[in-house]
Amino acid sequence: MKQILLIGNSGGIGKALETAFKGRGNHVTGLSRSKNGFDITDEASVERGLRRLKGNFDIVFVATGALTTPDSRPEKSLSQLSLTAMSDQFLLNAAGPAMVLKHSKKLLRKDAPSTFAALSARVGSIGDNRLGGWYSYRAAKAALNQLIHSASIELKRTHPQSICVALHPGTVRTILTKKYVASHHAVTPNEAANHLLSVLGNLSPEQSGLFFDWAGKQVEW
Repeated sequence: MKQILLIGNSGGIGKALETAFKGRGNHVTGLSRSKNGFDITDEASVERGLRRLKGNFDIVFVATGALTTPDSRPEKSLSQLSLTAMSDQFLLNAAGPAMVLKHSKKLLRKDAPSTFAALSARVGSIGDNRLGGWYSYRAAKAALNQLIHSASIELKRTHPQSICVALHPGTVRTILTKKYVASHHAVTPNEAANHLLSVLGNLSPEQSGLFFDWAGKQVEW
């Protein structure tokens, strides 16, 4: 039985991931803002919440993130850019997961394979960007990808069997995305969760620091 630390287990994908992990016989410790007051945009909250945990984890999975913030929507043009909206996006989608990684590093197993994974998005890929727009969200996810890649290098020095990856769950049908799915093929949170767990189960330490989609295919930076 693996020990799983799941950050954001109250969201659409987070709930589905918790169910999927438990369905495979794992023990899940979940933390979220709505259930535990665990706020990834507040480093003190992150440090306090993780300091209380005992033991080591096989997997730390950050399932937080959002396409929009209370004061913003995806931008279609440069004229819609807002410093506040951009700052909120970076805090939620890049800095927040980075703070979780900073303070959960000591909880990852050193003497056995361990994994840190965070939900990214294909729109964060610079090489795959052919439509433009969605500036703040794209940039925040691209920043997250860079953070994951850099952290994977550092982790190898202390956790030689570690895997540190960014994962794209596909277009997932949730309350937060229903306005933006349009004609895109979308899957349910349960389908996305099972796909992601299959990807994690097939990764090796040699693939640490990379970006994968829900089918296990590497996404270009």
